[in-house]
Amino acid sequence: MYYINSFFLYSLLGFIIESTLFKNTILKPSGVLVGPITLVYGVGGLSLLLINKYILNKIHINKIIKLIISFILYTIAFTLVEFTCGHLCHLIFGIDMWNYTSEKYNIGKYICLEYMPIWGLYGLTITYILKPFLDKIIKQIPREVTYLFIILLSLDLIITILTK
Repeated sequence: MYYINSFFLYSLLGFIIESTLFKNTILKPSGVLVGPITLVYGVGGLSLLLINKYILNKIHINKIIKLIISFILYTIAFTLVEFTCGHLCHLIFGIDMWNYTSEKYNIGKYICLEYMPIWGLYGLTITYILKPFLDKIIKQIPREVTYLFIILLSLDLIITILTK
């Protein structure tokens, strides 16, 4: 349940970030789905959790070296998530959620070298500042609410596929 709830919480936070910071409006869908979640942030959040659990928590090295390794891993992982989600959104929904072709250092539509360090910093910020707080919330979510999230996401996916 932890990973499912994490996915939903990170997707919701991504929606809020995209809606307020980048689109200058709140509660306007910023992703492909109708509901208030942005899937790429949920997938990114899950990749961060898996990197932490299976790689970073298992290595015992100098803290500075660990921060550098964390930054590199988050940068690579989030860039791959951005690339994959960008292509999947285009393939499944016929929508380009972002397009970096006008940026100087783009690699196709979905990756821009300029933004890659931001993903690493984003990962460090989540891990060391937000995650401890978010984990407390995630662990308090009742199982029934998780099932409701799953049902709502399933309905949202169906509605989105039928209407796009």
